[in-house]
Amino acid sequence: MGEVTVSPARRADLPRLTAIYNHYIETTPITFDIKPYTLEGRGRWFDEHSTTGRYRIMVAREAGEVAGYASSGRFRAKEAYDTTAETSIYCAPEALGRGIGTMLYRALFVALAREDIHRLVAGITLPNNASVALHKRMGFKQAALFTENGRKFDRFWDVLWMERPLVLRSD
Repeated sequence: MGEVTVSPARRADLPRLTAIYNHYIETTPITFDIKPYTLEGRGRWFDEHSTTGRYRIMVAREAGEVAGYASSGRFRAKEAYDTTAETSIYCAPEALGRGIGTMLYRALFVALAREDIHRLVAGITLPNNASVALHKRMGFKQAALFTENGRKFDRFWDVLWMERPLVLRSD
């Protein structure tokens, strides 16, 4: 593995971010989006994030190429949920299993540390042992299991919801 750096996403990263995400739409159940995004469609998602504030996108770059990204976004639209952010993480297929996800989440959590966020949540379509293991390593704990609540590829899928406080406290 070459040197991997992590930094906030730039608009120029959008084509690669879209390609990575579309791979998972087209080939896996781990996102419940069904149709691939256009750059314009994914641009709206990108514009909901910034380099400051609660909702961000961090990218991992290797040899100048985006190898993956982690993001925080709105959990639900009701104002009382504003101190909860939903996290997502996607690595390019060739970058899986190399520690890039851990690097991305660490950088995202540091970037969010001064924001008014109390709780982070993540939904994981099962089975996805690698994602569950990553989230556990990062301090997430199981909060709920929704059974057969999404249909993709003519099958129903379960979703494990995990949560953690933004700031982990040592006991």
